[in-house]
Amino acid sequence: MKVYVVVVGKLRGPLEPAVREFEERASRYWKLEILEVDAGLKRGGDRSAEAVRTAEGTRITERVPQGGERWALTRTGMGLTSEALTNELHDRTLHGGGPIAFLLGGAFGLERTLLDEAQRRISLSRMTLPHDLARLLLMEQLYRAGTLLRNEPYHKGGGL
Repeated sequence: MKVYVVVVGKLRGPLEPAVREFEERASRYWKLEILEVDAGLKRGGDRSAEAVRTAEGTRITERVPQGGERWALTRTGMGLTSEALTNELHDRTLHGGGPIAFLLGGAFGLERTLLDEAQRRISLSRMTLPHDLARLLLMEQLYRAGTLLRNEPYHKGGGL
């Protein structure tokens, strides 16, 4: 199954090696494509949270592939266990549900229209996370889901 991760901003800083590692690991199980879009923060322009979200929302919309589903990552979304996420991905794989595009916003979160139009809203945590950390958590969970589906010895939280 094809999995897109549409994320605002370029990966930099101390989390970059860990994110890259889990992107590589997750790509063993999913046809994974990471689509990075520019952050909405531009010099000299309107830097209000709403303006930034709108600019980022436009860039995200332009990059999201047609077909499949959009799953928005937001702290106000539904929390899933690792097993529940695995089951959701497995069901889509079995029933040919098409690709999934995980949408990960920037510093101010996702634009309202993206949230409203998403087929699913998922929370990685009720806490506000820096988007690089959220990206790392998503990549680790995609890797974990792959190992669970193949019954490989990574997940220590019990079976499906």
